[in-house]
Amino acid sequence: MTTYVLVHGAWGGGWKYARVADALRKRGHTVFTPTLTGQGERSHLLSGDINLTTHVTDILNVIRYEDLSGVVLAGHSYGGMVITAVADAIPEKIAALVYVDAFIPEDGQSLFDLNIPANTQMFMDRAGAVPGALAGLVIPPPPAAYFGVNAKDAPRVDALAAPQPLGCMIEKIRLTGAYRNVPKRIYLHGTVLPRESPFKPFYERAKAEGWEAHALACGHDIMLDKPEEMTEILDKAA
Repeated sequence: MTTYVLVHGAWGGGWKYARVADALRKRGHTVFTPTLTGQGERSHLLSGDINLTTHVTDILNVIRYEDLSGVVLAGHSYGGMVITAVADAIPEKIAALVYVDAFIPEDGQSLFDLNIPANTQMFMDRAGAVPGALAGLVIPPPPAAYFGVNAKDAPRVDALAAPQPLGCMIEKIRLTGAYRNVPKRIYLHGTVLPRESPFKPFYERAKAEGWEAHALACGHDIMLDKPEEMTEILDKAA
């Protein structure tokens, strides 16, 4: 059986993976769905000091303290930044990297470097409009419709989404290249989005580089829109 660590994206939480995690556990796998600092049930820890390094440390500590190895490490959206840095730090612990409609950074890049410029500007503007002590330090969540979330799940996504620390988006990742030693890489792309997708180029690059790549007819939150299909792909990832 396989050990999975599923990392959510911005404005999210481990709760987003509930259906996929339950399905994998029923198949006998071990599954961790950690929530990053300041998000989900840890939103009471929200701070302007949180950055990408904070979230990388979150996941490194899960793997360390749970004594995990042979991990299939999946990251959704912003989570692609996190899993790349984790795999770069401990490639010997990672059996496969799964990018779930996620950013794939190179050394020295931030998420804002990779995103569509109009999106980056919108997020900066939203951060600047936040009142109080966190003004300019966190980005309020866009509505679920922005990500093409299905109608059934959209109200819950809107209710549970937490502000994302700006530092996570602007910190430039530092990579040695050791993450390239992970033996298997997979990309999942949600093809139905009510706007230009910043993730399609990563999907196309993954295909061109010979990765296992899947295009799914759904919105950006694949784990909500296509949990059965995602479970099947993850089940065969190790």
